[in-house]
Amino acid sequence: YFEATKDVATLREAFPVLCDMIEWHQKGTRYGIAVDHADGLLNAGVPGVQLTWMDAKVGDWVVTPRIGKPVEINALWYNALRVMSTFATILGEPDRFSASADAAKRNFARFVRADGEGLYDVIDGPDGGDATIRPNQIFAVSLPHSPLTAVDQRNVVRACRRHLLTAYGLRSLAPGSPGYHPHYRGGALEHDGGYHQGPVWPWLLGPFCLATYRIGGDAKAAQDQLAAISDVIEDQAVGTIGEICDGDPPHQPRGAPVQAWSVACTLDAWRTLRQV
Repeated sequence: YFEATKDVATLREAFPVLCDMIEWHQKGTRYGIAVDHADGLLNAGVPGVQLTWMDAKVGDWVVTPRIGKPVEINALWYNALRVMSTFATILGEPDRFSASADAAKRNFARFVRADGEGLYDVIDGPDGGDATIRPNQIFAVSLPHSPLTAVDQRNVVRACRRHLLTAYGLRSLAPGSPGYHPHYRGGALEHDGGYHQGPVWPWLLGPFCLATYRIGGDAKAAQDQLAAISDVIEDQAVGTIGEICDGDPPHQPRGAPVQAWSVACTLDAWRTLRQV
């Protein structure tokens, strides 16, 4: 909102609330959400609860629990701290955020995989690090403030391109992984059990294209990656973009025929890439 309007008066009004939000994350709140003061990264999750966008649950079975330090949550946390630092400067307020951002950036390197295959999906979980290749890592490159080096950014994009990219979005899990579902079909158990275990999510294509632009600087090439999404606009509800597609070709459309974040993230990437 501020980027679009430069509305300092509203920013000043909202700033105390934003500070309160940051402080609650730092001192801790429910569901195990709290900054680990040893490394400045954000912990989240308790047994039996699904917190991230990968939130499928069947009875008592949390399909993707992701307890620990999820990669996209910490990319968002770092980005939020940098934004708050900028806001403090604009408003002439004390910058109480840069030191925390520096710590988060320094320790975000713990997500980097030694094999060059991008980032761990979760670190410091009950079973240690989760090296499952998922699209959540793309936000460590696509958000305005990245905690990664240029080399690590390229490795993230390369890993997502190699294992997850389709014409209509990113797969939620790499083919060949245990639990990969090539098709979204069957009853409720199979549906929910495979919801984030392979299906392609169009909303992730926007962040992927923004990440591609960040590492290569070619806005047209990044925009060209969005071109195939026009086929999806004609597949379900005409003129909009649906929820998911099958993980395996031909990527049959599935799920809700109209999905707000599929539309919003595509438009946001298109708008951003046209303005650079």
